[in-house]
Amino acid sequence: MLKVCAHMCNVARRQVVRHSGWANKGKDLWSIRMTSKMSEEQHLSDFQSNRNEPVKRTKECVPELDGDGNKSKKFKRDEEEIGDEQKKFPKRKVVLLLAYSGKGYHGMQRNVGSSQFKTIEDDLIEALVKSGCIPDNHGTDMKKMSFQRCARTDKGVSAAGQIVSLKLWLIDDIVEKINKHLPSQIQILGLKRVTGGFNSKNKCDARTYMYMLPTFAFAHKDLEIQDENYRINKETLEKVNRLLACYKGTHNFHNFTSQKRPRDPSAKRYIMKMYCDEPFIREGLEFVIIKVKGQSFMMHQIRKMIGLVIAVVKGYAGESILEKSWGEEKVDIPKAPGLGLVLDKVHFEKYNKRFGSDGLHESLDWANEEERVEAFKEGHIYPTIIKTEIEEKSMRSWLSTLPIHDFEASALDIQSKKEEAQDEEVNGDSD
Repeated sequence: MLKVCAHMCNVARRQVVRHSGWANKGKDLWSIRMTSKMSEEQHLSDFQSNRNEPVKRTKECVPELDGDGNKSKKFKRDEEEIGDEQKKFPKRKVVLLLAYSGKGYHGMQRNVGSSQFKTIEDDLIEALVKSGCIPDNHGTDMKKMSFQRCARTDKGVSAAGQIVSLKLWLIDDIVEKINKHLPSQIQILGLKRVTGGFNSKNKCDARTYMYMLPTFAFAHKDLEIQDENYRINKETLEKVNRLLACYKGTHNFHNFTSQKRPRDPSAKRYIMKMYCDEPFIREGLEFVIIKVKGQSFMMHQIRKMIGLVIAVVKGYAGESILEKSWGEEKVDIPKAPGLGLVLDKVHFEKYNKRFGSDGLHESLDWANEEERVEAFKEGHIYPTIIKTEIEEKSMRSWLSTLPIHDFEASALDIQSKKEEAQDEEVNGDSD
């Protein structure tokens, strides 16, 4: 009986302790809940008391650094986002219709970090920064604005219809403000919105170039005068157009550029059309314009295509040289001067077909800007070509080099002649 009573007392004691523990836990939970509630009320009170005060962003904030002591990517991204928020204009993907006279510039493409040779893009980027279209850091890192040119033009080459795509702030009177900071020989003639993923180089279906040259370049070397008094006749113009038409279609142009092997697939290019317009007279000198449209062109390809036709018309090479130049054999082809070459138009047929009439985007045909394009040609491009040709006689100087070329020699013949010349030099030295 005593054992039963002791057991019941122990059970009752454990139950009291258990209830006491739950009670203490309940008090703790109640205390935490009340503390949290008071904290929320305090935060709410603080917010209500300070909600009318402006948010201050101090310049003394210390950026997060990575292991190398540089700003972390997150901090750089925050800086850019803050800079964008401070702009009231949206940042959008656009294309610019760009025209320029290339004389005095070392081509289109910018060489970041090199100020020795000035390019068209150097002046363009500087104008974009000064006009407030892009932030300063985009000028040194062009990838930040997704900058892409449709075509790279060489030293001295001009353009009437170059297209560049990029992201910029659509400020008021944007074209006028950009042109205000550009020299007269570089001008923005139009601007259009495009899709976010648009790339002017990859979306381009074809490019049209024009080449302006004096007609005495086609005067036969043995039969006609070779100066500014020459006037091209109908038969010669027809022959020029017949030879130019031979380039139409797909051919292997490895001989018309450098560092391309005969069996390199990228040496094959498709030419849609090539022809010579009627002659016209400027400053007492007769000129013609050759136009060529193709999917894409390699470096110096167009200048060599024209150079070879000139060599045939003048009588330095036979017409069979054209077919020979497309074969695997190495052919010595002269390169015409770069002065008269102009990027005339770029074509976006596939893009226009898909997006040009969707109601959201504009067609990239630039029909409304055609008058401004022609005015720029007449005011800047043509006068520069004519004046430079008259003063520097670049075409006449180049024509004097044509007799040096051996159009009939094979690669083995050329190599053997070089070896013979070297042997003669060695023998002469030994004597």
